[in-house]
Amino acid sequence: MTAAHDKRVAIIGAGLSGLSCASCLSEIGFEVRVFDKGRGPGGRASTRRAVIGGVEVGFDHGAQYFTVRAPELLEWVEEWERIGVASRWEGRVAVLGRAGAVDSYSDKARFVGTPSMSAICKRLAAGQDLRCGVRVGRIETSQSATVVLDEHGHALGEFDFVVVTAPPAQTAALLAEASPKLAACAASVQMKPCWAVMLAFDSKLDVPYDGAFINEGPLSWIARTSSKPARMSEPERWVLHGSAAWSEVHLEDSAAQVTALLLDAAFESLGVRGRAPLSASAHRWRYALADNPLDEGCLYDEATCIGASGDWTHGNRVEGAILSGAAMARRIVQATDRA
Repeated sequence: MTAAHDKRVAIIGAGLSGLSCASCLSEIGFEVRVFDKGRGPGGRASTRRAVIGGVEVGFDHGAQYFTVRAPELLEWVEEWERIGVASRWEGRVAVLGRAGAVDSYSDKARFVGTPSMSAICKRLAAGQDLRCGVRVGRIETSQSATVVLDEHGHALGEFDFVVVTAPPAQTAALLAEASPKLAACAASVQMKPCWAVMLAFDSKLDVPYDGAFINEGPLSWIARTSSKPARMSEPERWVLHGSAAWSEVHLEDSAAQVTALLLDAAFESLGVRGRAPLSASAHRWRYALADNPLDEGCLYDEATCIGASGDWTHGNRVEGAILSGAAMARRIVQATDRA
C-alpha cells in the first residue's frame, strides 16, 4: 500500500459511520480529522442525560439496539464486549397488534452500548482528532487539494480526501458544488422523521416485556430503557418512538404537545392505567430513517476524492452505519494505492 502518513482525510460527522471510517483509516496511518456540529460524538446513537430525583440517568433516545449479520462487524462487537462498551440485551421484546402481544423472536442477538448507546461512539472517537461544535458550511475543490470551510467561511484545513456522513438532504446541500454527482445520489434518498419521548416513573410499570414494536396507531416502538445492561434500574425509564407517518404529521408540534399525545398512546398500547411521570421530555429526530435507502455501501467520487456514507447508503440499520464507514475507508485506501 502507498504510504498513508502524508494523506489527510476530513470526515464530517461524528456518528457511527464517520467514526468507524476514522478508526479504520487512522489505524493504518492516515491523518484524520473529524468535524461535528454537536457537543460530542454519537449522532443518533447518542444518549440524553437527565437529573431525576437528584440522580443523573440516561435515555437511549435514538438508536435502540443493533444486530450483527456481517462477520466483519462481529469481530468489532466481540472486542467491544471484551472491553465493556457493548453487551447483549436479553430483554423480552414483543410485537403489539390487535391480537395483543406476541413475542418478537430473532435469530440475531440484540446488542446495546454500555453503559449507554453513546459508549460505542466514544470508544471509536478515542484518540481521534475530533473537533466538536464545528458546523461545516462549504467544500471547495482544486487539482491539488480540497479545502473544508466552516459556516462563517473560515478554512478548517486542506485535505486529500473528504467524507460526508450527514443525512442525505444535508449531504446533498453540502456537495452541490463540490460533487454534483454525489449530491444527486444523496438528494434521491428521502428521510422520515421520528419524535422520541423520554419518560421516568416512580415505580415499575406492570408490563411483561421490555420493548415492543407497535403496528398501528401513533407509536412504532416502546422500550424500558432501564432494563438494558449496565443501566440504573431506578427510576423506571421508558423511551417512546412515534411512527414515521405520525411524526411527519406532527413534525412542527411543540415538545409538550407531542409528549402528551404519545404518553396517552403508550398507556393504551401497554394496557396499563395512565399516571403522571416523574419526568417527561421529547426530542425530534428530523432525519431518522431512510424511506428508500441505498445499498451501495458508500458513495465515492473518484474525480474529486469526496465520499459519502451513512446508514442511508447501507440499508438503514445501525449495523449499516458502521459498515458504510468501513466501506468508505476501503475506498480511500484503494484510491491511495492507485495514486
